[in-house]
Amino acid sequence: MSDKTAGDLGIFTRTFARSQLAACLDAVAGHGFGLAHLSLRSAGLAALPAGLPPDTLEAIRMEVERRGLRLAGVSGTFNAIHPDAARRERETALACDLIAHAKDLGTSFVSLSTGTRDPDDMWRGHPGNAEPSAWSDLRETLEPLLEAANAADVTLGIEPEHNNVVSSAHLARRLLDEVRDEHLRIILDAANLMTVETADQQDAILAEAFDLLSPDIAVIHAKDFTEQGDTAAGRGLLNYQRYFELVIEHEVIAPVVIHEVEEDDVARARDFVLAQAAAVGLPLRVRS
Repeated sequence: MSDKTAGDLGIFTRTFARSQLAACLDAVAGHGFGLAHLSLRSAGLAALPAGLPPDTLEAIRMEVERRGLRLAGVSGTFNAIHPDAARRERETALACDLIAHAKDLGTSFVSLSTGTRDPDDMWRGHPGNAEPSAWSDLRETLEPLLEAANAADVTLGIEPEHNNVVSSAHLARRLLDEVRDEHLRIILDAANLMTVETADQQDAILAEAFDLLSPDIAVIHAKDFTEQGDTAAGRGLLNYQRYFELVIEHEVIAPVVIHEVEEDDVARARDFVLAQAAAVGLPLRVRS
């Protein structure tokens, strides 16, 4: 497992749009979070920079530590099955470099996306995602990423998401069983397993996901889904109490990380998640 403590509630740094990392991290801490998932865009860099100088890595780590924060992980997302093979190769190399330097940032967890055949939007579904070639390309992309992860002793997190090639808990289980590498783990985001049309089946969908994936879950995401597209936790159709009951029932030890929420709604989303967890006896910690 990565260097995260069970019971912590965190948030994505990109929730807070600031021109300087220091101000972004001040906002994270100011909302009572002790845990953050880092996007390098929050530090004024590209999401996957071409080069990570040691002084830059140290400066980021020091800003995090100065506020008493810890990193749940760092985002290394790119479209792992983009139809442009040359682009995939370039971005895979950049992600490998980030993986190699993750511990210099103060984390041993890097989040990834399994990707889509859509050439323009990595979060949009595509019929080609279900073709055997998409799965083959994902496996090919993962090979160097896992080599880098093993060399650096860093955990990679992939997230089953209905618009991506790994679109379900079953496919996530298949990937884990094929790869068989302890450095590949699961980010579970219940909202990404469902659509508005399947919302009435969510108890069964959630139960199946935990049955299949619970031993390999490294991070729990907290967001929501609605017909209108509102993704802020507590504003949609997700049954959070059942979600958190399953965390307890399956003895999942992982932090919960809020994302896809507007900054002016963070306090409400934080309090909602804390209340839903408390209602079923799942202790989540914030700093204040």
